[in-house]
Amino acid sequence: MSKVDGMVVDGFETIRDAFAQAQVQDEGGAQLCVYRHGKRVVDLWTGRDKVNDRPYTADTISIVMSCGKGVTATCAHLLIERGLLDPDAPVAHYWPEFAANGKADIPVSYLLSHRAGLPSFPPESGIALNEMLDWNRCVTALAEMKPLWTPGTAFRYHQFTYGYLVGEVIRRITGKTVGRFFAEEVAGPLNLDLWIGLPEHEEHRVAPVFSSAPLDPVSAAMGQLLNKRETHAAEIPSLNGIGNAHSLAKMYAAIIGEVDGVRLLSRDTVERARKPQTDGLPEIEPGPYPLRFALGYELSRTGSPMLGTGSFGHAGAGGRLGFVHPESGIAVGYVCNNMLWDYTRGPDDRWLPWSKALREVAGL
Repeated sequence: MSKVDGMVVDGFETIRDAFAQAQVQDEGGAQLCVYRHGKRVVDLWTGRDKVNDRPYTADTISIVMSCGKGVTATCAHLLIERGLLDPDAPVAHYWPEFAANGKADIPVSYLLSHRAGLPSFPPESGIALNEMLDWNRCVTALAEMKPLWTPGTAFRYHQFTYGYLVGEVIRRITGKTVGRFFAEEVAGPLNLDLWIGLPEHEEHRVAPVFSSAPLDPVSAAMGQLLNKRETHAAEIPSLNGIGNAHSLAKMYAAIIGEVDGVRLLSRDTVERARKPQTDGLPEIEPGPYPLRFALGYELSRTGSPMLGTGSFGHAGAGGRLGFVHPESGIAVGYVCNNMLWDYTRGPDDRWLPWSKALREVAGL
């Protein structure tokens, strides 16, 4: 087994052993954190920051990929709870330019649930990987785009565009970028090491991503982009949040209950946030691993490491994961730096041992 550092409370020791088992073949590093009823019960780390040849520690931070979509959804639900955002209102009510090309009636809920018909940037926009650092160019292109299908009739994962779409609505309402709003309203009050737009003074803590498996040319180019300082500094909510497992778990714990005196969302808001939105809708270009979405959050499904019906959160490419199961009071964060997994293809093998142990401990 891999050498594991950190803490577990009595009764959760099997999770430490399972985490060590899960990481034994991994050339990189990883962290696993679990909260239950607002208290930290597991906080573990193991392995190495391979690129910088140093240990992967509690202080290490890594890019969390699409876990940032869950962060962005949390910001949106804060605005919904405060009465500043109505998910049933047209996007154009908050962002008038969005009405172009037949999009005047698309509600905010379609953005949150991947039903808007805007899953990628149109070829004529000229937006490639490097151009995704330019927020204004990206949101302008999306505002001008014609939907690829009749919005609301089907869904397709808005892999890169989700963060710009929801993030621009947040910016139009608050006058603040997603990164700033999250820092002030969530990360600051909870003392999280989690950012969308990493400050330069935190850059030294980053474990760059790498892959111990062969990569196709597009994935290799993406990996190079993800390790650049300018990418870390930019705000790409669908892609480049940076943080640790402890912060993901703590955020999700504070969504359903009080943590260190902070609760983010009311019970009514949580129930609305996790209500399925895509069940029964056809999936455009489906993969072999079906996806399910609520209002911004990913939902548990067959083969998921989440703890069954009622769980919500978001996974990220390469094996990152954050979620909460309100019925058991359990919130989880898992962060790693070895890009081994495409989560549209199935669960990461590194999740399976500790998620099984967690189910057993929770009696699920």
